[in-house]
Amino acid sequence: MNRQPVGLLAGAGEFPISFARKARELGTEVVTVALSGEASTEIRQLSCHFYWCGLARLGRMIKCFKRHGCSEIIMAGKVRKHNYLHRPWKLMTLWPDMRTIRWWYSRTRSDNKDDTLLLSVIREFEKEGLRVGSALDMCPELLAREGCLTKLVPDKAAMSDIAFGWNLAREMGRLDVGQSVAVKDLAVLAVEAIEGTDAAILRAGSLCKAGKFTLVKVAKPNQDMRFDVPTVGVTTIQNLHKSGGKYLAIEAGKTILLNDTQTLELADRLGICIVALMDPQVGIKDIKVSS
Repeated sequence: MNRQPVGLLAGAGEFPISFARKARELGTEVVTVALSGEASTEIRQLSCHFYWCGLARLGRMIKCFKRHGCSEIIMAGKVRKHNYLHRPWKLMTLWPDMRTIRWWYSRTRSDNKDDTLLLSVIREFEKEGLRVGSALDMCPELLAREGCLTKLVPDKAAMSDIAFGWNLAREMGRLDVGQSVAVKDLAVLAVEAIEGTDAAILRAGSLCKAGKFTLVKVAKPNQDMRFDVPTVGVTTIQNLHKSGGKYLAIEAGKTILLNDTQTLELADRLGICIVALMDPQVGIKDIKVSS
């Protein structure tokens, strides 16, 4: 057993659970601070110490990690920002501690984009000697491998939509708006923003009654692998199927594929294609494309 535990700031989804499980397998103890209303209770049994914490309780987060000698922490999982940032009386609802209040009003207020907020939070942790690392250093196998991952391969029309959507999604990432774009016949159906990928998929389905659209999800051009790494899994496939989508294109080596066996089996069963590319312009000739 490694003597020094790692801290886990856990949000919603399967990613924090996968990380905690891998850390346990490697003999590293995990001190989990789980965000109330976001994280799963399943992480508790994988942690040597476990605390619930409100999103706006930076002081409590820091104290919990330092209490158990953590020098490195990992941020994993989603935070549904739209549930917090634009609520009426948000400060009263979030009930922030003094550390959070000082941080919020003293930070450089250029914007409230994901990267801006998260990098500012990381600096607060670093002030206390808590280094923020990447969960993927411990579990790189979660990143999607290059190639067509399903039995169904994209046809020429789908590959054209992928190439078209890829550049748009990359630009949205550069602007820190979102990571995903839904397209059909070289036209944009939906662009992910604060609502998240799943809601963007459902919106695309409501606008494309013919179905068989393509979702492209890529990393930001200068993706910080410590947070907000593109992630897909079973829920993504379920929502694509529900909405009539047929193709999912992701960036190989920079997208987390959760529960890969289960996700790919589900995609095959539902007739959905998943293709992971480094670059669609380069990768298209290396994939067996149906006519």
